[in-house]
Order: sequence, then structure tokens, then C-alpha cells
Amino acid sequence: FTAIFNCLPNTAYCSFRYSLEDEPSNLDEMPLMMSEEGFENDESDYQTLPRARVNQRQSGLAWFLLGGWKVLCGSCCDCLAHICRRKKELKARTVWLGCPEKCEEKYPKNAIKNQKYNIITFVPGVLYQQFKFFLNLYFLVVACSQFVPSLKIGYLYTYWAPLGFVLAVTMVREAVDEVRRYQRDKEMNSQLYSKLTVRGKIQVKSSDIQVGDLIIVEKSFCVFPGSCFIRTDQLDGETDWKLKVAVGCTQRLPAVGDLFSISAYVYAQKPQLDIHSFEGNFTREDTDPQIHESLSIENTLWASTVVASGTVIGVVIYTGKETRSVLNTSYAKNKVGLLDLELNRLTKALFLAQVVLSVVMVALQGFVGPWFRNLFRFVVLFSYIIPISLRVNLDMGKSAYGWMIMKDENIPGTVVRTSTIPEELGRLVYLLTDKTGTLTQNEMIFKRLHLGTVSYGTDTMDEIQSHIVQSYAQVSNLNDVATGATPSRKTQASGPKVRKSVSSRIHEAVKAIALCHNVTPVYESHAGVNGETESAEADQDFSDDNRTYQASSPDEVALVRWTESVGLTLVNRDLTSLQLKTPSGQILSFYILQIFPFTSESKRMGIIVREESTGDITFYMKGADVAMASIVQYNDWLEEECGNMAREGLRTLVVAKKCLSEEQYQDFENRYNQAKLSIHDRTLKVAAVVESLEREMELLCLTGVEDQLQADVRPTLELLRNAGIKIWMLTGDKLETATCIAKSSHLVSRNQDIHVFRPVSNRGEAHLELNAFRRKHDCALVISGDSLEVCLRYYEHEFVELACQCPAVVCCRCSPTQKAQIVRLLQQHTANRTCAIGDGGNDVSMIQAADCGIGIEGKEGKQASLAADFSITQFKHIGRLLMVHGRNSYKRSAALGQFVMHRGMIISTMQAVFSSVFYFASVPLYQGFLMVGYATIYTMFPVFSLVLDQDVKPEMALLYPELYKDLTKGRSLSFKTFLIWVLISVYQGGILMYSALVLFESEFVHVVAISFTALILTELLMVALTIRTWHWLMVVAEFFSLGCYLASLAFLNEYFDSSFITTWPFLWKVSAITLVSCLPLYIIKYLKRKFSPPSYSKLSS
Repeated sequence: FTAIFNCLPNTAYCSFRYSLEDEPSNLDEMPLMMSEEGFENDESDYQTLPRARVNQRQSGLAWFLLGGWKVLCGSCCDCLAHICRRKKELKARTVWLGCPEKCEEKYPKNAIKNQKYNIITFVPGVLYQQFKFFLNLYFLVVACSQFVPSLKIGYLYTYWAPLGFVLAVTMVREAVDEVRRYQRDKEMNSQLYSKLTVRGKIQVKSSDIQVGDLIIVEKSFCVFPGSCFIRTDQLDGETDWKLKVAVGCTQRLPAVGDLFSISAYVYAQKPQLDIHSFEGNFTREDTDPQIHESLSIENTLWASTVVASGTVIGVVIYTGKETRSVLNTSYAKNKVGLLDLELNRLTKALFLAQVVLSVVMVALQGFVGPWFRNLFRFVVLFSYIIPISLRVNLDMGKSAYGWMIMKDENIPGTVVRTSTIPEELGRLVYLLTDKTGTLTQNEMIFKRLHLGTVSYGTDTMDEIQSHIVQSYAQVSNLNDVATGATPSRKTQASGPKVRKSVSSRIHEAVKAIALCHNVTPVYESHAGVNGETESAEADQDFSDDNRTYQASSPDEVALVRWTESVGLTLVNRDLTSLQLKTPSGQILSFYILQIFPFTSESKRMGIIVREESTGDITFYMKGADVAMASIVQYNDWLEEECGNMAREGLRTLVVAKKCLSEEQYQDFENRYNQAKLSIHDRTLKVAAVVESLEREMELLCLTGVEDQLQADVRPTLELLRNAGIKIWMLTGDKLETATCIAKSSHLVSRNQDIHVFRPVSNRGEAHLELNAFRRKHDCALVISGDSLEVCLRYYEHEFVELACQCPAVVCCRCSPTQKAQIVRLLQQHTANRTCAIGDGGNDVSMIQAADCGIGIEGKEGKQASLAADFSITQFKHIGRLLMVHGRNSYKRSAALGQFVMHRGMIISTMQAVFSSVFYFASVPLYQGFLMVGYATIYTMFPVFSLVLDQDVKPEMALLYPELYKDLTKGRSLSFKTFLIWVLISVYQGGILMYSALVLFESEFVHVVAISFTALILTELLMVALTIRTWHWLMVVAEFFSLGCYLASLAFLNEYFDSSFITTWPFLWKVSAITLVSCLPLYIIKYLKRKFSPPSYSKLSS
């Protein structure tokens, strides 16, 4: 039984920790200098030059008015919140096996909670989120003012009904989202786990697990006793399976129940961010002397890792918010779209105009009487400048865009989880993508075998198979003839001058690949197999269907699967031996004498085996070309072929061997064991002994393995690049792998150079390396997480500035917290909109930090897609999501927002003209139902039908992604376009009101009838003018609204004279006014389209 110390179950993400350098803290951070000589010679520069500042701080009254008050309020709120929920100090802990009640402290509950509110905070929280926007706060103040009799302008319902409707819609939407979050949390917290107790196994909910509980996690495959394999891709993005080892002391117990009969505890370090380290001790007290064992990361299972093989019994050390995963999680923020912020700024400008207009009116009155009250009445009177229907229309528009995205048959399975930011999809400049599972399928396929003179690809693998069958048939024939005296192949190996045949070289290469690895074949356990080891092994089901391979790297599995496909199959392996099956079914046994595992420093792995039948000892080694080039014998093809394969996007491994005599091996073993026992510099001494073998090795072959890309990744990345979107790849994987995928996916184009940022550990090294990078032009950057951390600590602004100039950036070995930090850096330094896309739990922080987060529902679960704003099923869908839906959402919302503002400004202009003609009286022009009907039934449907408008067809938007670049400049909604709409509103409002006043005869009621009818017709014609592509629903909306208005004329006797509105003068006056207000605009639009057409119209024509 295994006893691995783990924390269960909660979502988990990696860590990111700043380590302090041993450098004087009083050194000013220096700017980048253009010459390295200056850095080396002039030490004073290093200490005195101040760092380049990113933002110049504003101070004084200007700062306070331009948002300082908001910063101060936010700081006060944060301070209060911090005081209210002050965190308790995290401490190291002693955990007794299976005895949660013995814990000295109370530890947090093991429950996931993603809800924003609870029952008490829901209403205040939602109201705060609504009224923190200037627009909504303004409406609240205006609506409340109507309770004061002296300020009352019209009916209460004309102000409170729209506001109440907006709040009701928002609260219902938030409540639905909150209920969904609650249900998702409940589902996760109700997952059942097996808990070991004195009475046996019981099922407990995830949320009921406590520190000290013994939990059983099962994945019943055969595996070495005392160990198991786990998958960590949801934690750190690495697809390698990790080997975890149990505590030796508990391995010697005869039965599981004995875990409760011993007195043992674990002393563990306090909860912290770093998922790559763990320090603790295991102590058993009831023996004499006491047993002490040190615990490391090899003995732990973090949350969100998956047991891939073996059965694990673990004691729970951390729960809930003290798990590594939660400590690394960034909490979701309420995302606000750029368009909403821009509209918020415009409403502030409108409010300023409204106040100025009111002051002008009062001033023209001559500040007589209670002028302050009149001023406020004018403010309320002109409050339609900022229409409350703006918020309603935009929110309904967002919901419509979300529905269209989810109903698009070209991107099936797409889900909109945050319905408030669809316009963000049309404004993106940076796309930060994960690698594993997002760009790649995480399925390795063997593609190429190169022997120096001959190369084999996927279409010629059958030749290799025939060579293998032939060579093993010859060996078995020789065995039959010699009957035991197997001819040794040493003579062949010892004569390098004799040129080997292609067949023998293939045979040796395939054999080397089949032996030099860390792969274990595992078989499903069968109910009948529970006897002794020997009989179990004899009865082992070696059928191909029953076998699966486990390894710490998917590359190794791909290589072993390939040797199986050409006839040499790995059928069994334990700690000391492995067995291969030949095409004829013969079993070849090998003893494993030594294994030298792969490390990121050595970039190679080796194995020494002794063949059972011949007694031959062979040292096999495989590794990266940079590491192996100096180890193998001189050749003239390796470097060139490695380059060729890398350009194809293949991951290369160089395979070599060396035959050892018995004396050579014994000498090596003695020196190796001696080095392993040394106290000082053990690692260096061991490496030196191994290196003594790594000389003049015989180069056997070069292999190429492809990590298959997701469908249509290359065209999608090209589409995004052409659209002006800069793509950064952030991955937890190794540098070589990340670079390889960057090339194969064409993230880095073939003619671009790649600058691999050298590992740096202090400020001086970072300075020199950044200077070297500054001299490069138009090259992609590849940097590791550690180097990035150093650069950001000393040269944040300079590094981001240089990186943003690159066509592509690849960050490897990134922790989730680092990914989120990079997103925030781009937001701060560039002020551009960012999008993050990923598929694993380790991408959640990045997705939540970005302005727009997209999650892919992958093989590895739904954590990313649940945390994202938009969830898609394949990476290729992002092209249509951005080019088509992003474009339409932004263009439509910009048009809708400005039109709704125009609708408010035109009526306020008419009110201003009316008041100024009638001696600046603060009397409303239209009252009661006319005002409510104007904003709703008479104009709402045609205006809202703008959400169906499109400037280019979807096919055109995908064919010419360059059109997307215009959107990022924000020209559809800017102060320029806003001022154009203001001028249109002032012109039309003035014409409508002034013409009506000139044309009305004797009664005031005729002015209202003529001007209001002309206003409705003008608005309907203006909608038609704004539309670029007609939809049948738009036509229906236009005629329906016109019909509603004409029908309602019969019931509006208190506002209109029914005998007058049926006369010929009424009809020609209304027609003339409408024509004067609209015809010039139609002419201007026609001339503009003819002489200065927009880019999209050129393509359409």
C-alpha cells in the first residue's frame, strides 16, 4: 500500500514567487545603456542613474477632479475590507495520521466558493455595481428630485418606470448567474471520496474532508509497489506523468488497517504558493528508537492532480483556501467593456453640456426670483439629453449578440458566460495563448527516422518493419544452428572500418529506441491474477489490446509505440529488468544495470543494460542535439538534419550507444557508487563519473516526433496576425518544446529569427542580455519564467517596451501567477485590450486577469471554460468569434449607443428652442405619455433593430482580416463621431421646433401635434439612414412603429386636436418639416459614399 501525503480536492494552480537577490537594496535601478562597455567600465552609472518612469503622477486639484476622488474612495473601501477580514497568520502544522480531532488549530473547510454575493449582500452589491456608473447615478438623482413638489416637472412614472425596469433586468440577470455559480460549486463540493476509518472505507463529500483524514484515491493499474504516476497538466500545464513515492515506513505494514494502530504524525511547512517544493518530516513514535523520514515534493499530491496509476492512501495536510491551488488563484473581477467606459465618458460630457445649457437659460432670464430652483428645474427638463433607455438598449443588445454567438452553426458549442462584454471581442490587440491542449492536441506521433545516409518518413515505415522482421529471423536461425553457442556480435561492433549494412543499422537503431527510455507497460488487473509473483508473471496477458504505456514524457511513449508498430514491442518492465518481444514472438530479456534520468540541465537520459542471452553490456543514450553533439563521434550530417527537422516543427532526439566490456563496467560502477556516497559536491562528482562514459559514442540515429497541432491552428494564427493581433504564447512547458511548437504552428514565420533569451539571475546579467536583445530587429523572443522574473524586477518598463515590438513572444516555464502578471503588465504599459485563451486549470488566473477570457473545453476538464467569459470547443473558432462576432458586436453597439443619445439630444434641443421662445420658462414641451411613448413604443423597435445591422458579410470579414485593424483604433465611437451626432441633433431639433413655431396658426396644441409627428417621422427616417445592410425585421420594425403611432393618434385627444390632424395643412406642414430636417443628411451621406468611401465598402462593391 502506498502512503502519499496529499491535499484534496480543490482547483489548483501553480505559484509565482519573488526571491530576493543578494544585492544592496539602496542601488537605484538603472536604465538600459546602449553599450556594454559603459556598463562594464562606469560603475557610477550602475548606482546613480534613476530608472525610467512609466507614468508621471498628476497632483493637486486636477488629479482629484480627474479621478483622484475615485482612487481615494476605493482605497478607503479596501482598507475597511482588509480590517474586516484580516487573515490569520499561516503556520507550520503537525498532522496525526487518521486523527483530525488531534489537530491543535482549526483549519479552513474544504469547500469551493465562486459566488460573488450571499443573501445579505446581493441587493446592496448589485445596486453598488449599478450606481457606481455615472449614468445610473445621474438617473437616480433626477428620479428622486421628482418627489420635491417645487422641482416636479412631469409624472413620476416617466422617471421611475424606466429606472425600475433597468434595475429589475440587471438584478434578474445577476441572480441567474449567481444561482448557476452556486449550482456549479455545489456539484464540485458534493463529489464523493473514499475515506479510510477504523471501521473501514466510507464515502465522504469533498467539502467534508478534514486535515488528518486518510483518503484513498484509486486508478487500478499494475505499478511498482510504493509508487504511483500522477498527471499534473491541470496544475502546471506539463503533460509529463510524474512518479510519486510513498513513505518507506508505512510500506512495511502488513495491512491497511494497521495505519490506525501505529502512532505517527507528519510535520509540514506552513501553506505557501510554491507547488514545486515541499518540506516536512514523518515521525513514528511507537517504536524504539523513533523512526524519522524526511518528506519532499516526491511524497506529495497537490489538488487538481490526477492519479494515473496505482492506488494512493494519503493523509490530508492542507484544505480549502490553504491549498496551493487556492493560494495561487486570482479572484474573478467584474469586467467592464471599453465601449461602456467610452460611453460613460460621453455621458459625462453630455451632463456638462446640460448644466451649461441650464445656466445659460437662467442667465438669460436674468437670475430673477428663486433662480437656483429654476436652474435645477432646467437640469431636470433637459435630462433627456442623457436617455435612460441607453442602458436598457445596450444591455438588451449585448444579450442579443450573445444569443447570436451561441446560435452560430459555424462555431458549435460556443457558450457566452459573461454577457456584458461581447464588444471586447472586436477591440483586441494582444492574444495570450496557452500551448498544451490549446494550440496542440497533446498527442505525439513518430514522424521521421534519420540514419545519416538514409531517412524514413511516415510513408516508408513499412520498409523498417521488413528490415526488423528479416534481421530477427536471421538471429533466430543462427540461434537454431548454434544451439546455445550464439555468435557474438562483438566482432561486428569492434570493427568500425567495416561499413554496416542498412538493415543492421536499422536493427540497432530500433533496438536502442526500444531500450533507452523510462516507459513502463501496464496491464489491466484481472480478477483471477492474485497468486504469487511468478505465476502472475507467467499468466500475464501480453495482448496488445490490454497494454497501455506510462511515462514521464509523452515523447517517450510515442517512441515506444513506434518500435511496437515496426515489430519490437516492450512487454514488461520492473526496477531491474525489461523484456522485448520480437516480430516472431520471441522474448528478449535485459537487466537494467544503471539509469541516468533526464534533467533540464543535462538535456539527455541514459541506460546501461546487460542482454540476458549474450551477456553483452551496452550503454545507450538519447538527448537533445545541443547536448549530444559533443558526445557522439565526429559526423557531418547531425547538425544540418536537426535544423531541417526543427524547421518542420519536429521534436528531435539524438540516439547513441557504446559497448562496454565487463572490466570497463565494473570500474565505472565502483567509481559511480563511491561518488554517490560522497558528502561534499555529490552532484558534481556523480556527473563527472557519468561523463567519463559519455565519450566517442556511436551515433545510431536521429528521431523526429510531432506534437500534433489542433485543427486549423496555422491558418487561424495567420488570420489573427493579419488582423493586427499580436500573439504571445505562455506555457509551463520546456523551452525546446515551446520553441518547436512556435515554429510548427507558424506562430514564428519561417523567415523570422528567434532570439532565445539567455538564463539570467541578477541585474547585471539582465542588463547585458536586454542590450543584446535591443540590437535585434524583427525577431521573435523566447524567454523562460525565471529570466522573465528577474527582468521584470529591475527593468519592467524597458522589457515590456522591447517585447511589445516583437512579432511574437514565447514565455516558457511560466507559472499561472506569472501568466496573469504578464496580462496585467500589457494592460498597464500599452493600455490595449488583451485576450487570454487556455484549456487547463493553470490558465484560469490568466483568463480572469485578461479583458476578455476565452476557455477551450478540452480533454483535461472544464476548469478554464467555466472561468472564462466565452467558452469554445476548438481553437480555430476564435477566428470567426473575433472577426465576425467581435466586429458586429462593437459596430452595432457603437451605432446603437450614439443613436439613442441622438434621440435624447434632438428632443432636448427642441425643448431649449421652445423655452427660449416662451421667455425662458421651465415648462415641458411634451408631457406624460408622449415622452414615455417617444422613448418606447414609437421609436424603440426600429432603433433596437440596429443590432441586426452589419457593414460587411461574415465571409468578407474572414477573407480580409485587415479590416479588424480599424476596429482597434476605436473610430466607430469617438469624440469626433459623437460631435457629428451632436451637430445633427442640434440641426434637426432646431429645424423641427422652429419650423413648427413658424407654421403653427393660433393654438399652442398645433405646435405639439406638428412638431411631435415630424419628430417621430424624422427618427424613423434617421434609422433608415444609419442602416448599412437591411434585414426584413428592420422593415417590419419601421412600419410597426409608424402604425402604432398613427393608431395612437385616435386616443391622444388630450395632446392633439383630432379635427386638425386629419386636415391637409397638417399633412403638408409635417412633410415639409421632415423633408428639410432629413434630406440634407441623405445628400451628405450619398456624397461621402461617392467621394470618400470607408474601406469595407470598397471591398463590398
